[in-house]
Parts: sequence; C-alpha cells; structure tokens
Amino acid sequence: MAERGVRSVIVRFAPTVHGEGDHGFMATLVAIARDKGVSGYIDDGANRWPAVHRLDARSLVRLAVIDAPAGSVLHAVAEEGVPTRVIAEAIGRGLDVPVVSVPADQAFDHFNWLGAFFGADAPASNTVTRELLGWEPTHPKLIADLDEGHYFSR
Repeated sequence: MAERGVRSVIVRFAPTVHGEGDHGFMATLVAIARDKGVSGYIDDGANRWPAVHRLDARSLVRLAVIDAPAGSVLHAVAEEGVPTRVIAEAIGRGLDVPVVSVPADQAFDHFNWLGAFFGADAPASNTVTRELLGWEPTHPKLIADLDEGHYFSR
C-alpha cells in the first residue's frame, strides 16, 4: 500500500502488554493461579515471553504514527523474553500460592486455552524499532509490574 501513497505501519505487540487495568494474558494467568491454588509454568519454565508495559506501547504507537517511514514493521517489545518460570514465581508471590511445574501434556488441562501459548518460546528483538525511532521504554518491566500488586487485588 505504501507504493500507492498509503502510509502504513505495522506494530507487532509483545504477547504480554501489561500494566494496571490489563485484562489480557497476565490477568488471565493470575485468575488461573487463584482458581487452581498454584501458580504454574510449563515443563522447566525456560521458555520466554516478550513483554511491554502498556504505556510504553502507547508511546511507540504515537511515534509510529508521527515518525515511522511508510511500510515500517515495528516491535512493541521492552523485554525480549521473560522466562515463564519467573513470571509464575512473581504470580505465586503475589497470591501467596505455591509455584509448580505443569507437564506439557497437561498444559491445556491446567491453563485451558492459554496453555497453547504459555509454553511457547517466543523471544523478540526491539533493536530495529529502537534504532529507527529512538524509542526507549521507561515504564516498569513485567516482574516489577507484577510485584506492584495491582494484578492481585480484587
């Protein structure tokens, strides 16, 4: 479409766009842990999930609209990959529940639909996005955001 004069930009968001008011993956993982009485991760929990604070994602979208060249592909990723075990440990701390490994063949039973995603290793780089637009995330990283406690209040 850029060839036709349409200034299009693609922004690929991290699977985890977190922050107060989030109703996505982190809120769902917290709800599952609350319901099950344990905070789980799949197998050894070494698989990684990229993350970005929602306010940093917002600032990137603003930069993309104003400054990104037509046809740009940007990654809204502040952290290239947070191990899911570390995520489960933060949720366990927040809810004061045990942290457990869930075998991959039981992931759907434990996590429901989210099990298909939570076991993926999906690191993503933000190097090109930072270089192109000078974007620098400044808001709390995922574990610090979880440790703030807003995910655990009802």
